[in-house]
Amino acid sequence: MFPRPIQTQPRAAQITYQALLPLALIMWLAPLIAVAIFSIKPDVDFTTGNYWGLPSSFEAATNYGKVFFASDMPRYMLNSFLITVPTVIGAVALSCMAGFALGVYRFKSNIWIFFMFVAGNFVPFQILMVPVRDLTLDLGLYNTKTGLVLFHIAFQTGFCTLFMRNFIRQLPFPLIEAARVEGVAEWRIFWYVVLPLMKPALAALAVLIFTFIWNDYFWAVVLTQGPESQPVTAGITSFNAQYRAAYHLMSAGSIVAAIPPVAMFFLMQKHFIAGLTLGAVK
Repeated sequence: MFPRPIQTQPRAAQITYQALLPLALIMWLAPLIAVAIFSIKPDVDFTTGNYWGLPSSFEAATNYGKVFFASDMPRYMLNSFLITVPTVIGAVALSCMAGFALGVYRFKSNIWIFFMFVAGNFVPFQILMVPVRDLTLDLGLYNTKTGLVLFHIAFQTGFCTLFMRNFIRQLPFPLIEAARVEGVAEWRIFWYVVLPLMKPALAALAVLIFTFIWNDYFWAVVLTQGPESQPVTAGITSFNAQYRAAYHLMSAGSIVAAIPPVAMFFLMQKHFIAGLTLGAVK
């Protein structure tokens, strides 16, 4: 039923695998490589149709200098941090408490409440565009970072609760029972017993949510406009003029925008992998 390791396959299959793997990696990395090459090309290469050839001159310093010092890119980057960091903190904090309640306590509507958290993840977000936008207008939260943060927290908490509840259910329940026998209050059990054991899951979830929110483009365009509140994913389009697009600046801005989530992953890589694989092997 399951595929066998490549080491156990016939020699012909191993050679085919070794030949096709570099090609697959190149195809997967081709868009990123193209963007990186575009970011160091001069503007004249695009006006003359030199899209895929070698740069006529290397303008990396000029292009990235314009992105940082001659545009609103720093403001967009700051907006992204001001939106992403509070969202990660809020969604993770709420999901820890909700996951603790659903994973530890046994009450009548437990499974139905958990089902509502799960069911929300299957709603296509496109059909919510109009009602969510109207709601932010009615509440005075349209085109504000606060509105985008509250929206992301509300929508990410469902997935985070699913993640945390299943993780907490795998923790040794006798630890919680022993704390209760000692007369420890429930909030102290959560803070001093359960939460320290959840550190790998917290790290993994924080990396996932940081990446989801930082890379969000759809809701950034729907709920915000202008450099005062737009994150960097939507702000990159500001390099487009009325009749032409500055592809070299858009590419440089895209590379800059991709650095924080990549750095976040590599900084938290050890904890991220531990959180995803904890409990996979007895």
